[in-house]
Amino acid sequence: MVAGALDGRVGNRLLASLSPEDFGLLAPHLEPVSFAVGDFITRAGDSIDSVCFLEQGIAGVLDALDDDRRYAVGLVGAEGFIGWPLVMGDDRSPYDVTMRAERGEALRIPAKALMAAVDQSPTLRMTLLRFAHVFMLQMGRTVVSSLAHSIERRMARWILLYHDRVQADEICMTHEEFRLMLGVRRSSVTDALHRLEEDRAIRAIRARVLVNDRTKLMALAGDTYGQPEEEYARLLGIAPKR
Repeated sequence: MVAGALDGRVGNRLLASLSPEDFGLLAPHLEPVSFAVGDFITRAGDSIDSVCFLEQGIAGVLDALDDDRRYAVGLVGAEGFIGWPLVMGDDRSPYDVTMRAERGEALRIPAKALMAAVDQSPTLRMTLLRFAHVFMLQMGRTVVSSLAHSIERRMARWILLYHDRVQADEICMTHEEFRLMLGVRRSSVTDALHRLEEDRAIRAIRARVLVNDRTKLMALAGDTYGQPEEEYARLLGIAPKR
């Protein structure tokens, strides 16, 4: 069982935003869990037996092709939860979800307990559905960006999405990480990193990216970044992390 959100010990921003009444419906069923980088939180096609509210770390939402190639379609951090299809009427995960970049800490609740709480509280249901809506906006922007924008602009966007969800300016981002996000060859990743370095927005270190100037990074990302984040703040009343 987890102590109340108002005591400051709940690291998930969505949980911390709930009213005491709504949080009280969930608190008796929440248990802390940890994930190492690369761990699967859920696999595509598996039953959603529990839901995880991340307190630290980045969950990469991956879609797979028939030849087992995987590509990132979105990210979830401490602003949301894993298992959102459950509140939309689906008890199976459509995606693989794995921990990326850094170790993850989460609060996990059994699916039955979450849905029982949602059935009792329209406000809790609305909050969870609003997050699911915002995540769909993030995925939509991923699709549009992949179709319409340069590799450099798309890379700037993904770095910002990671930066929003990690604990520091230095982020573990390997070439494989960028391949999942961009779907391009290693040489294209290297070229794009060099161009972002030339603009002094980042510095690429071995298997890591250091964000030097977030404002420049946002300018490089342009309209690929920002709209889902603004909607999150508007709909959920939670200020951006940075």
